[in-house]
Amino acid sequence: MSRFDAMQHFIRVADLGSFADTADQLGVARPVVTRRIPALAENLGVKPITRPKRQHTLTNAGVVSLEPCRPILQASADAESDVIAS
Repeated sequence: MSRFDAMQHFIRVADLGSFADTADQLGVARPVVTRRIPALAENLGVKPITRPKRQHTLTNAGVVSLEPCRPILQASADAESDVIAS
């Protein structure tokens, strides 16, 4: 599992509030998203999202870690585009 994939899934779950909607939007099976979020939590050493029943909310650690993830993923996408374009 790539940390970038885990970050992308985390951002989408935070934005959409749903593991199922995230899986649908990214074109992956729901268990993929369900496994990547806990893997990211293990890497971070904190739980970024709580999952009581069907409602998903960011923890304080999730709020703190969400915004730095966005520019990291954008920089990665930009670098990939630059390599492809050259």
